[in-house]
Amino acid sequence: MTEQDTRPGPSRRTLLGWGGAGLALGAAVAGGTAAALDLGGEDAGPAAAGGDAVPFHGVHQAGIATPVQDRLHFAAFDVTTTDRAKLIALLKEWTAAAAAMTAGREVGTGAVGDNDELPPDDTGEALGLKPSRLTLTFGIGPGLFEKDGKDRFGLKSRRPEALVDLPPFPGDNLDPARSGGDLCVQACADDPQVAVHAIRNLARIAMGRAAVRWSQLGFGKTSSTTPDAQTPRNMLGFKDGTRNIAGTETDRLDKHVWVGEKDGPAWMAGGSYVVTRRIRMHIETWDRTSLKEQEDVFGRTKAEGAPIGKQREHDEPNLKAMKPDAHVRLAHPDSNSGATILRRGYSFTDGTDGLGRLDAGLFFIAYQRDVRDGFIPVQTRLSRSDALNEYIQHVGSAVFAVPPGVRDKDDWWGRALFA
Repeated sequence: MTEQDTRPGPSRRTLLGWGGAGLALGAAVAGGTAAALDLGGEDAGPAAAGGDAVPFHGVHQAGIATPVQDRLHFAAFDVTTTDRAKLIALLKEWTAAAAAMTAGREVGTGAVGDNDELPPDDTGEALGLKPSRLTLTFGIGPGLFEKDGKDRFGLKSRRPEALVDLPPFPGDNLDPARSGGDLCVQACADDPQVAVHAIRNLARIAMGRAAVRWSQLGFGKTSSTTPDAQTPRNMLGFKDGTRNIAGTETDRLDKHVWVGEKDGPAWMAGGSYVVTRRIRMHIETWDRTSLKEQEDVFGRTKAEGAPIGKQREHDEPNLKAMKPDAHVRLAHPDSNSGATILRRGYSFTDGTDGLGRLDAGLFFIAYQRDVRDGFIPVQTRLSRSDALNEYIQHVGSAVFAVPPGVRDKDDWWGRALFA
């Protein structure tokens, strides 16, 4: 991926036994958890010196509190093997590949390889590209613990209580083909080709053991984890999530995002839980709506993003000045007994729906310490009363447990779960 690093990577065949086959963390935050940035070791590579690489190793996985990148490729996988040892081998191989790609190195022996009679270890489309702040964040879905009444890998008793199946919400029109998954990987980068390359290589490595269930490309980040940064706009033209948790707010991260040692189970300490929702926006209907109604629906001005009745975006909102069904009023922690999530969503456009309407909207990503105290109460309130519901519909959904970070080169995604 970068010409700066010419060191040969470890052979996938010799170290991991990938055999040329295979089909799909460090927290970049300041304060008390900033020490995680020093755990990259040699895996960070020379690219890190140029500021283009995010350290892979650390107390927490990168890609959560990390400053939000411009592009997304999110993929959910179904595990197809029934062999526990093969699943563990896959997670080890994925971890090694992720550490290499986030550092700007090729997977295994690279895109050319050491034997032209075999497929290369790396697909090659990121050759010559910088790491582009690539982060790869791994999660585990409910189906890995139990599916169709079967304890597939002896993990049923280790399912966290916080990893609950989401209840049905009013207005949901969920497509099973765009929902769920046994495993997930969130690839974020400033270059879309770097993000796509990462998921492509992980999917290739997984062949015979896991297969992509669904995936989503995203652009135009719709939230920020950087203090004082300009809040991005969604596809409806509004700023949303102004009061998002910042990556430097270690107290809020500890309170609302990171799983504590006393929360249980022990293998999730330092991790988080993520909910993803594919939200289709009725763009054409919205575009025929008056500006006043648009602002009333959100509870913010369109130009500045200020709360209704205020002048600046970051002014403290007066919830009572907004309409009772305004989105900001209903989503605010004060309206939900303090429930707070870390948003990391992206816009998407996937062509048209066959009727000339844009298939566009928001791929919503929310991290939290406990889904029962975060996403569920907030979405329950929004789904019942939000004026925005006239213009949106939730069509895809998933929830995953996100383990803590990979501590060093001997660690791997999900190791504590299988211990």
